[in-house]
Amino acid sequence: MATGTPTTGSFAALLHGLRTKARLSQEELAHAAGVSVRALSYMERGRSRGPQRRTVQALAAALGLDEAGARELEHSASLGRPRRTPAPEAPPPSAVPDTAVRAGAPDLLPRSPRGFHGRAAELAALSRAAEGEAPVCLVIGPAGVGKTALVLHWAHHGRAGFPDGRLYVDLRGFGDTGEPASMEVLREFLLALGVPHDRIPETVNGAAALFRSLAAERRLLVVLDNARDSEQVRPLLPGGRHCATLVTSRHRLPGLIVTDTATPVAVDVLGPEDGTMLLAGVLGTERVHAEPAAARRLAELCGGLPLALRVAAARLAHRPSWSLDAMAAELSDETRRLSLLDVEDTGVRAALRLTLQQLPPEVSSLFADLGRHPGTHVDRYAAASLADTDPAAAENMLERLAVAHLVTEAAPGRWTMHDLVRLYARSLDAGPDALKRVLDHYIATALAAVAAAEPGNEDCFPLPADYLPPPAVREFADRSAAVAWYAAERDDLTQAAAAAHAAGLHERTWRIVMTLWPLMVWRARDGWVPLLETGLEAARADADAYGESRVLNVLGWVLTEEGRIPEALTHLRAASALASRAGDALAEANALIVLALAQAALGCLEEAAKGCRRAAGLARTAGDRTIERLAMQHLARHWADAGKWRQALDTATDALAFEEWSDTADVPRILLLMVRGEALIGLGQEAEGIAQLDQAAREAESSGNDDGAVRTLGALLRVSPDAEVQARYDAAVERLTKRT
Repeated sequence: MATGTPTTGSFAALLHGLRTKARLSQEELAHAAGVSVRALSYMERGRSRGPQRRTVQALAAALGLDEAGARELEHSASLGRPRRTPAPEAPPPSAVPDTAVRAGAPDLLPRSPRGFHGRAAELAALSRAAEGEAPVCLVIGPAGVGKTALVLHWAHHGRAGFPDGRLYVDLRGFGDTGEPASMEVLREFLLALGVPHDRIPETVNGAAALFRSLAAERRLLVVLDNARDSEQVRPLLPGGRHCATLVTSRHRLPGLIVTDTATPVAVDVLGPEDGTMLLAGVLGTERVHAEPAAARRLAELCGGLPLALRVAAARLAHRPSWSLDAMAAELSDETRRLSLLDVEDTGVRAALRLTLQQLPPEVSSLFADLGRHPGTHVDRYAAASLADTDPAAAENMLERLAVAHLVTEAAPGRWTMHDLVRLYARSLDAGPDALKRVLDHYIATALAAVAAAEPGNEDCFPLPADYLPPPAVREFADRSAAVAWYAAERDDLTQAAAAAHAAGLHERTWRIVMTLWPLMVWRARDGWVPLLETGLEAARADADAYGESRVLNVLGWVLTEEGRIPEALTHLRAASALASRAGDALAEANALIVLALAQAALGCLEEAAKGCRRAAGLARTAGDRTIERLAMQHLARHWADAGKWRQALDTATDALAFEEWSDTADVPRILLLMVRGEALIGLGQEAEGIAQLDQAAREAESSGNDDGAVRTLGALLRVSPDAEVQARYDAAVERLTKRT
């Protein structure tokens, strides 16, 4: 009966020992090598007599074995494989196993990369992709991510699978030295395969045909490094059933996938742990282990890019007295980071420059403009504003940048950049007014979102005097579409306001802040005060009393929601006074409504009701039914809080009866339904009141208004404790807690 203990001296014992030494669990090694956990368990317990050669190669790669270690593991496995006894008339078997490299077999591979670490998943993916008949593996990833190192490491460790030789060429698709001609590459391959110089055909087609015929019955590995496009690769494919071709490129090369069924293997940046181990491979484990936090910080500042990590390690290697912490402190300065990650003609900037040179001028120009984008994500509308073109053309250019791994589509229709790529883009010359163009894109889009999210409200503000209209503005079909956009773009809008403020574009700063007011209403306790204070500072710097009064008003409301009543009263009284002096009745009405909220929070309900009645009168005189209804909504709330149920019910009913009332579940409607429900219950009409509260809660839930859902469901629970209502309340609280 098999036990869990490997047999001493067996393949099982060797594999178990190597896995233990690598500190990998069976699950981790199985995943990295592309085998099942059960199969690996059987191997370590001696229940598998002798795994196949490709399985052993995948295990060796996943374990990070050197060439000698891989040979030892393969030899141990081969001893357990069943052997056929040859018939008497058959010739004796060859003394050289078919897994050995035959004498005279060409080997054009460069040396194996030093300090290689990690990449177990990618190595296993390469092993899987290299199986089958005439496989073509397409190893893709951004500049400096370590594609060549990965392929060479795999090729050196898997040499036994290609006994007829290994061919290599650098196609220099992203270099300054020019690409080798196809004929030049084929001539080198044919000479390596033993074709005399004078027998090599003079045409590319002839040489390619001869190369394919020679490869037809051989086991060759062909590495085509740094390919620019599919056309450059096709004449160099061996085509033999037992040959494998590895192609590396910074481009996706979809044509090669279509015509030659190439299997893509994506290579991404290293995680912090693997990045730290790469540093240790260059600097030594003692130096890195002496400053573990600094080493991890270095890996993060290099963005997990192996090229950047190696350059940083090279600088430290030449300065043994430098601490890793000192190097991390220098790299923390974004203005110097790229220059510190260059050594002679090697570095991040050089690699990105060569990638950019391959792109059309308009795409390169957009890349430079993207460096002025203040946020971390861009959509086709923002790109269209930067490039001053239509969204379809902008999306095509973004796709070209994505093919070159200069941007990544992080979500459908939203692209982002690696941190070091973004720094490089910022170092380039962008078009005039690039920042203004993208800021005005955000202003225009946010105004469209406000109109969809809160239909019928007054315009947030007049546009800046030097406003640059974007080529196209996103349209929002309904409130849910606007809410989804706000949720996705909140961080970028905040960063846009910060960038505008830093650039002294005050007239745009406070406007961008104000476009976020619907989100502030929906998510009142999301920490808006610092952003609003920035907007207030900008409005004052812009000497815009209109903007200042409106920012003060929203700031006062947020402070009231946060319970900071004295601060709120100061801002709200200032907002009301500014609006009154300017003769801006609507701004004054808004300020009075929010001031009443703060007064009510202090228990001054009569004073609050008086302010709301004055606000309703100002709005009625100005002909703004939306603000009049808003004032009545708050007036109804103050009556309810004072226990004056009849006044609360009548006011809420009147406000809900406005002809302009939207059928959509907006915030004022939900709050009015809630007041009406509470008032009905207070007047003894409990069943009708509960129905109104439930309607308010369901409208809040369906519209994503978690604040409103918590309030209405809480009111419902106070009069109708119910398990289903409690579950809905708990779910709304959880959503609100996660968000804040």
